[in-house]
Amino acid sequence: MISFYRMNAVMVKEIRQLSRDRITFGMVVMLPLIQLLLFGFAINTDIRQIPIAVVDQSQSTAGRVITESVKVTQVVNVVKRFATAEEAEQAIKEGVVKAALILPSDLTQRMVQNRVLGQWVVDGSDTMISSAILALQSMPLTDFDFDIRPPTVKTFEVVLFYNPSRRSAVNIVPGLLGVILTMTMILFTSTAIVRERERGNLELLITTPIHSIELMVAKIVPYIFVGLVQVFIILGLGHFIFDVPINGSVAQILLGTLLFISASLSLGLMISTVAQTQLQAMQMTVFVLLPSILLSGFMFPYEGMPEVAQWISEVLPATHFMRLIRGVVLREADLFDLWRDTLWLAGFTVVGLFIASTRFKKTLD
Repeated sequence: MISFYRMNAVMVKEIRQLSRDRITFGMVVMLPLIQLLLFGFAINTDIRQIPIAVVDQSQSTAGRVITESVKVTQVVNVVKRFATAEEAEQAIKEGVVKAALILPSDLTQRMVQNRVLGQWVVDGSDTMISSAILALQSMPLTDFDFDIRPPTVKTFEVVLFYNPSRRSAVNIVPGLLGVILTMTMILFTSTAIVRERERGNLELLITTPIHSIELMVAKIVPYIFVGLVQVFIILGLGHFIFDVPINGSVAQILLGTLLFISASLSLGLMISTVAQTQLQAMQMTVFVLLPSILLSGFMFPYEGMPEVAQWISEVLPATHFMRLIRGVVLREADLFDLWRDTLWLAGFTVVGLFIASTRFKKTLD
């Protein structure tokens, strides 16, 4: 016969145990709170303030007015000005800007003749960004009373680099590499130290002459090869099945991926030194994984996020790897072109290993 008294005793015990487990209790509150804030505020498909460059070869009043008219739309934000189109294209390749507006030297004559006034050069690898720029193709210029162009004549031409057909797979497959590596690498190492503790092997490690930093490095090296296998699977199948171009050097891709794998593994080790059980380690991994997917630019453009969300995303290794892998694979950039993201991943790895080894010492004490 079912006894509600015995069931009640077990339920009270479970509630008390949950209340004593601070990490688990914190996850119960923080996970839905973070998801609500991410989906409610940070996730925005209405893109604004796309960083662009302007090449005004006319150096005229008309060029300055057109530039201001484009800025007023709030779709774009002029962050760079260049003298030549080649400089602007290099900035797009390096990821400094997402597009460039090129105004020719005969701009005034084009306005009188009701011709196309200029050209947008756009990083087409991100289909949401390219769609936002394409919406400006026929924008009216209300500041010029005499500029009444026929409906068949567009205000600007648009040239899409790297993904002229606007296929979503071109943007998703390299980004998916970052998501999968984040999931597997952090999860593998987040349980590394905890697993040793739960199996009773921690006392054995204490008695060995191995130093903390040596243990941390030894824990992550085997998983580096696991990550490289995943790289070959994702990029290889993406190339042959979805026809995703691999424009960059294979050596650059491998080196950049190694930096991200190392950064993710060091983040997992930091989690492992904080968590007391494997369940806590997995909960903390999910806590890191959600922002890494939603704020890294994989699903939603970085430019559409509020400023606070961009600050958080800049801390995450996944954000920097998304820029790096898409730049190398799609735009044929190298790690020197993307030096900011390269340095961040390298620095995050060093700092992460240092923190993990330091916390491991404190745990032993």
